[in-house]
Amino acid sequence: MDMDRSDKTPMYRYIMNDIKRKIEAGELNAHDPLPTQIDLAKEYNTSEITSRRALSDLVQEGYVYRIRGKGTFIQETAVSAGPKPIRTIFFAYQNHEVSDFNHPFFTDMFDGIKAACDEGGIAFHMWNIGEDYELPQDPSAGIILLTTMDSFDQSRLSVWLREKRRIVTVHFYYPHLGIPYVIVDNLTGGYLATQHLLSLGHRRIGVILTGNSILEINQEFSLRLQGYRLALSQRQIPFDSELVAIMSGDHERVSMGNDGFRRLMSLDNRPTAIFATSDYKAFGAMNAAKELGIKVPQEISIIGYDDVKISEYTYPTLSTVNQNTYKLGQRAAEILLYEMKDGENRLLKDEIVPTLVQRDSTGPAPV
Repeated sequence: MDMDRSDKTPMYRYIMNDIKRKIEAGELNAHDPLPTQIDLAKEYNTSEITSRRALSDLVQEGYVYRIRGKGTFIQETAVSAGPKPIRTIFFAYQNHEVSDFNHPFFTDMFDGIKAACDEGGIAFHMWNIGEDYELPQDPSAGIILLTTMDSFDQSRLSVWLREKRRIVTVHFYYPHLGIPYVIVDNLTGGYLATQHLLSLGHRRIGVILTGNSILEINQEFSLRLQGYRLALSQRQIPFDSELVAIMSGDHERVSMGNDGFRRLMSLDNRPTAIFATSDYKAFGAMNAAKELGIKVPQEISIIGYDDVKISEYTYPTLSTVNQNTYKLGQRAAEILLYEMKDGENRLLKDEIVPTLVQRDSTGPAPV
C-alpha cells in the first residue's frame, strides 16, 4: 500500500487514523465489514499484532463493533452527524509578530505540541485569527488558543463555545467560561527564584518587574511577585516596596533591567541580590553591574526567568527559571486529543511546575 505518514506515528495508530478518515470521507458506511486482521496486516504491510491492536482500539473508541464468527463492522454512530475526531491542531493567536515566537516559551511549547501530534498522526499548524477573530473553517479541528488580557474580546470565546469549537487556552485562562486551560505555575516560579537567593543567605532581595505600577502588572508578573512575597514571608522577612522596581513597557527589553538595577543600587540600603522577572531584564542588570564596577556574584547575585538559550553563555552564566513549556504544549494537545468529551461541562486544567536552573550569577550573600 502507498502510505504517506510520519515515521514517528505508530503503525497501529496510522491504521486507525486511515480507517477513521475513510469513515469521514464516506468511503466506509455504517455496518460495512472491515478486512480481517490478517488481510489488514497485508494491506498495510505490517504484523497481525499491529492490525489486531488497531482493531481493538477502534472497538474501544466506538468506531467499529465485532460479531463473533462474522467479523468487524463499522459502528452506526461512527458515521452519524456527530462530532468527528480531531485530525488537525492549530495554535491560534492574534496578530503577534513572528519574531515573538522565537522566545523559548513558544519554541519549546511548539515542540511539545508537535510531539503529541506526531504520536497520534495529527497535523499541527499555526493560525492568526486576525482582527476578525476568524478560526479555521474545519469545525472538528483542535484549537490551542493564545489570548492577550488587555485587548482580546472575551465575548468571542462565548461564541466559539456555542459553536462547540474544541479549544484549550494556554498562558491566560478563563475558568468562569469552563474552557480547558494549561498554564505555567508562575507563583511557584517566583517562589523558587526567591527561595534560591534566600538559601544563599540573602535577606535584602530586590525584584525588577514589568508594568505601569504595582497595581498594573499583568497576570504572569503578578503571580511571580506573589511567589517572591511568599518566599519572604516564610522566612519572616517583611515585604519592602522600596525593593520593587517596576519598569514600563509592552515587551521585555534589556534596558529595563539596566534601569531597574540602577534604581535599586541607588537606595541607601541596597539589596545584595536581585530577582529579575525575565532573562532579558537580568541581562540588563548584569550589564549595569559591570558598568558600575559591581562584581557578580561576589557583591550582588542576579537571577532571571525564562532560561533563554544565551543565559548558558553569559559571563557569568545566568541562574534562571525554566518554565517547562515543552510540557505545557504537550499537555494542551493531549487534553484536546484524549481528554475532552463532547457535551461534557467539566473544566479540564493543568499547571506546569517550573524548574530552577542554578548557574554562576548567584552566590552566597556578602559578609
